[in-house]
Amino acid sequence: MINLDIADLLYEIADIFELKNVNWKPRAYRRAAQSIEKLDENVSEIYKKKGIKGLREIPGVGEAIAKHIEEYLLKGKVKRFQELKKSIPKGLSELLEVSSLGAKKASFLYRKLGIKNLADLRKAVKHGKVSKLSGFGEKSQENIGKGLEIHKKGKERALISDVLPIANSIVNKLKTLKQVKRVNIAGSLARMKETIGDIDILVTSSQPKAVIDFFTRMPEVKRIIAKGDTKATVILRNEMQADLRVLKDEEYGAAQQYFIGNKEHNIKLREIAIKKRYKLSEYGLFYGKTKIACKNEQDIYKKLGLQYIPIELRENNGEIEAAKKHKIPHLIEFQDIKGDLHVHTKYSDGVDTIEKMAEEAKKLGYKYIAIADHSKTRKIAHGLTENELLKQWKEIDKLNKKFRNKIRILKSNEVDILGNGSLDYSDKLLSKMEVVIASVHSGYKSSKRQMTDRIIKALENKYVNILAHPTGRLINRRPEYEIDLEQIFDVAKEKKKILEINAFPNRLDLKDVYIKRAKEKGIKLSIGTDAHSHMHLQYMFYGVSQARRGWAEKKDVINTLNLKELLRVLRRD
Repeated sequence: MINLDIADLLYEIADIFELKNVNWKPRAYRRAAQSIEKLDENVSEIYKKKGIKGLREIPGVGEAIAKHIEEYLLKGKVKRFQELKKSIPKGLSELLEVSSLGAKKASFLYRKLGIKNLADLRKAVKHGKVSKLSGFGEKSQENIGKGLEIHKKGKERALISDVLPIANSIVNKLKTLKQVKRVNIAGSLARMKETIGDIDILVTSSQPKAVIDFFTRMPEVKRIIAKGDTKATVILRNEMQADLRVLKDEEYGAAQQYFIGNKEHNIKLREIAIKKRYKLSEYGLFYGKTKIACKNEQDIYKKLGLQYIPIELRENNGEIEAAKKHKIPHLIEFQDIKGDLHVHTKYSDGVDTIEKMAEEAKKLGYKYIAIADHSKTRKIAHGLTENELLKQWKEIDKLNKKFRNKIRILKSNEVDILGNGSLDYSDKLLSKMEVVIASVHSGYKSSKRQMTDRIIKALENKYVNILAHPTGRLINRRPEYEIDLEQIFDVAKEKKKILEINAFPNRLDLKDVYIKRAKEKGIKLSIGTDAHSHMHLQYMFYGVSQARRGWAEKKDVINTLNLKELLRVLRRD
């Protein structure tokens, strides 16, 4: 948990620097925080082994931040940070969590209306005070109101990437107990939903009291809500609720089925069971008083006359109807992925070198990786000029010679789609790229017609291969921009363009229902991590999970192809 504590502290200080109009520090502190929260190794262990030198080896952690981390590890606080916190009203930094409200506007609202926290902001919006201020107006007030709603939902449901490591840590600790036979995650987390409300864990044991006692005493637990003979509910240190259920081992399959599927999925299954004169519960499938299936989920689905339904699909989104006809597809699996097609480096806003990213990709068993730094218009992300891009390609040529046939580094770029739909580089330069990724990074408040026309024009460029993060959303922070996705799908199909499943956890864009629709239309997909450090390459797991939730198969995703096949697909006009 120390990693999360340090990351939270760095994020908080980044917000304070932003409120104080400090130019580069917010970005530096957030970059360090992102690296630390994704570390596999405990920061305190790194410090014990290598001291401050080890801290500086963490991507994004420079000398100053390393010293602050050292001070926190040794003293439990950072004097400079405490001074910074005292310099602004308590709660003011929370305003930066609201989309449509940057540091300048937050500071202005504080000066003009005395808004110091989210509660103040809600009142001001409710009473129409914000719209009367110079530079705001009705539309700005409306957008801030929407931002407040998104923020509220974000507090209720956390990103899966923030929850899964904590849940896995708890599961791994439970596995060490000799009284535990089997343990796994259930609920929406098992189904790999993009946001999670709470954590559900199932355990089988003949000694439930010992398991419950161990669970409620774990260091992750902040307070106990309920503690019974076979159930316990706690609030974790991150304020999330976690529920544990201890079962008999022979009930495991039925309990898995019952506690993993969503409510609507389970209701439909029970209706099918009733029609067959069965009774289905968390204890098993019964015919009268006779238990006819219980030990595993496969038997339960089979007895109900259904094809086995993968966990990610149990959302009552057509999966039961498909299972009746035995038409559930064989979903894509992580081992099907041959490479990552969206990766950033130090050339733009990443923290690692091309070589470091390629080395890490090679460790994952990938055959190729596409270096897709930002184009020149993205100045805030250090977008590359034409000359800088050509310089990068020379380095890629050298590295490809070094790696020989071990991994191929592809020349790519995440090219901005400008306001009029044209692209940030000339066609001459685009024609020399092995992968052209086009994306929107501005004008999110454009009308539906404007945004749709803008993207369609970009897709009509013969050199564009992939449309990145097609709806522009940031989960819990920014909604999708208004766009006619059906029309985009039709153009993508006609022009043989590929739509990205962006695996970065706060994007997961395309989302599952759109993936399913794209698949139904016969559109090919790619999965890219949008990695900004070598550790982010692990996000492919979330992208594949999202693809599975969208019913995608191996054949639907181009980066399941070998290098030769991939290049053939990308080169088509």
